[in-house]
Amino acid sequence: MSDFGKMIDEKCLLFAARIVNLCRFLDKERKGKHIVDQMMRSGMSIGANYSEAECAISDNDFLAKLYISLKECNETLYWLRLLRKVNDLQETHFQSIYADGEEIKRLLVSIIKTKRKNMTHNNS
Repeated sequence: MSDFGKMIDEKCLLFAARIVNLCRFLDKERKGKHIVDQMMRSGMSIGANYSEAECAISDNDFLAKLYISLKECNETLYWLRLLRKVNDLQETHFQSIYADGEEIKRLLVSIIKTKRKNMTHNNS
């Protein structure tokens, strides 16, 4: 794994840990149980799919795993926004964790675009 790959892997891991901790807190507070369950799954899946992509058997497999990771990231951001809308998540907590998720989303989009560009260039 490249240094860049390790950095993204670590960001995904830290984000997942924040999501788990947030979900545990909200669960103790008995807030948004169904939302919390969904967010827990999607939030942990981002890094898991990124890790799978690192061991992809082909470029297309790599992209497929990254797209899943991106979709899970986007879903997690949706659940965070919903928790804020229903007043189960304080604005300060929301802003911090949401910014981390947005950063991961931008990194994933960048990797996907670069990989697709390189695949197109190599097939020319």
